[in-house]
Amino acid sequence: MALTLARIELWNGDICDLEVDAIVNPANLSLWMSTGVGGAIKRRGGDEIEFAAVRQAPVPLGESIVTAAGSLAVRAVIHAVSLDRDRRTSAPVIEQAVRSAMARAREMNASSIAFPALGTGVGGFPLDEAARVTVDTVRDELERSPDIEHVIFALRGAAAYQAFGAVLATADQVSASTGVPQ
Repeated sequence: MALTLARIELWNGDICDLEVDAIVNPANLSLWMSTGVGGAIKRRGGDEIEFAAVRQAPVPLGESIVTAAGSLAVRAVIHAVSLDRDRRTSAPVIEQAVRSAMARAREMNASSIAFPALGTGVGGFPLDEAARVTVDTVRDELERSPDIEHVIFALRGAAAYQAFGAVLATADQVSASTGVPQ
């Protein structure tokens, strides 16, 4: 098993305030960015982010594409399609979207990436399950991502922060008791 050296951090705040190589947008199939995290990214980074994304649509559920970041202090926005036509999601779709976003980060040689809680806002997916799927998938993908040194889970509100914190704490306890590096 490869030793994962990436730093994983929780951050309670606006993903648009971060200075990382890439931020992840929980996108819909058409890649329009009107509400939630996507709306915030568009408002802060500019309409050109949405225009660049929509030109690449449609994107299959669970896949992702990369665009420039407009005026944000990041190199790129990774649009991870995690919401279906009815703006709903599932654990397998979130897992696939996270894996795809990590693959795009590897392709762009990112050393840092920030994820929101995919599917939990507009998508209505349970926070606890989204946290478990996202954290577990990111940790698994870090084994294939030696250049990614820093992952931030950028969360809004106490409930999301606590859900992701609980999953990270549980995973850390398991790794400490088994001696498996995380």
